Amino acid sequence: MKLFNPDAAAEKLLRRFAGGTSRRGMLARLGGALVAAPVFPLLPVSRAGAAKPDRSPEAKTAFARKAQTVDDTKCDYWRYCAIDGALCSCCGGGIHTCPPGAESSPVSWVGTCMNPEDGKAYMIAYRDCCGKPMCTQCMCDNQDRETPLYVPQLNNNIIWCFGTQSMEYHCSTAVMVGPA
Repeated sequence: MKLFNPDAAAEKLLRRFAGGTSRRGMLARLGGALVAAPVFPLLPVSRAGAAKPDRSPEAKTAFARKAQTVDDTKCDYWRYCAIDGALCSCCGGGIHTCPPGAESSPVSWVGTCMNPEDGKAYMIAYRDCCGKPMCTQCMCDNQDRETPLYVPQLNNNIIWCFGTQSMEYHCSTAVMVGPA
């Protein structure tokens, strides 16, 4: 009735394994595996799918479908996909310059906006201009691809006047950093 004894089979297997290996050999293999493990993420990976992002009209966000490239004083201007506040282009400044008397914040939040003319995505750095009373013209609250507040550097709900002489918010600029 005892055709197969699992204890005897396990003992036989372990004795055969122990007879063919040494402690030094096992430590050498284990050490080699530990040294080689951090290199695995550096091995080449096929990124063919990531090379061409989907830019079809169906893949575009609601903001990207209606964005325009002509009037930078309107909230649907393509660079304003993640802006929240008054546009400096309406408040005496420009799309990337603060109005006279206002100071640009040294910190910014970022967004990735698609230019409808060339169909390419660009990284935009949004900077608050500080030191003057708040401009009430051209208020925008675009939240295209906005990240929740637990990632503050990508969120537009913070007054970014840190590091300026005054924490008083005036308006926001949209500086193109480069292709995304």
